[in-house]
Amino acid sequence: METNNKLRKLKTAVSILKLLILIGIVVGIPLYLYFYHREFITEFKSLDDITAFLQKYKLASIPIYIGLQALQIIISILPGQAFQLAAGYLYKFLFGLTFSLVGAALGTTISFYIAKILGRDAVHIFFGREKTSYYLEQLNSRKAYTLVFVLYLIPGLPKDVVSYIAGVSEMRFKPFLLLSLTGRLPGMCGCLLIGDLYLHGHYIVMGCVAALAVIAFIICVLKRDWIKTRIDRIYDKIIER
Repeated sequence: METNNKLRKLKTAVSILKLLILIGIVVGIPLYLYFYHREFITEFKSLDDITAFLQKYKLASIPIYIGLQALQIIISILPGQAFQLAAGYLYKFLFGLTFSLVGAALGTTISFYIAKILGRDAVHIFFGREKTSYYLEQLNSRKAYTLVFVLYLIPGLPKDVVSYIAGVSEMRFKPFLLLSLTGRLPGMCGCLLIGDLYLHGHYIVMGCVAALAVIAFIICVLKRDWIKTRIDRIYDKIIER
């Protein structure tokens, strides 16, 4: 009995330590950079700054861009849209989209599994395995995946923390990654296309793209039931595998 109690206390201590590490990654690192290394953030404050930074590295800028795209998801402090504008400007639309999707997939995967490894046990310990099982199961439901898609679809929302919430929950990685990337796609394409058009000085077309993006967003809101039905079908297909 005493040995079991010691093992339980040790497991609790390890889980709390892992949770503190997770909080340090999600909250501590961004705050540290903001207060003590703000120059790291301000270096990427505008499109001109980002393009100048990437152009210094020439061909090596591609893996650097992918890494920065992933990093801004993991620590949620760098301006993702500004990086995508720069990618459209530097790499053109199709290459920029490819590099952006690779970076987004990498960042989402890392943050998801960081949360799964460091946070899952602590949630069960703090709230009780039985008490949390119902809520965690709800996070693996169709409604939860629909919500994930909508959160990633709506521009301007602080969506990068969703990867950590999904990692702590019972969400399956494959459907979460697919829906998160699909939800990011319209905003990502818009930023990349605007960056590409800016390079060639097509300012009127840029305005048209921005207007189309607003129209597309309104259509998504109006057709949300149709979108939900399609997401449910994707969910069922993935679950069946």
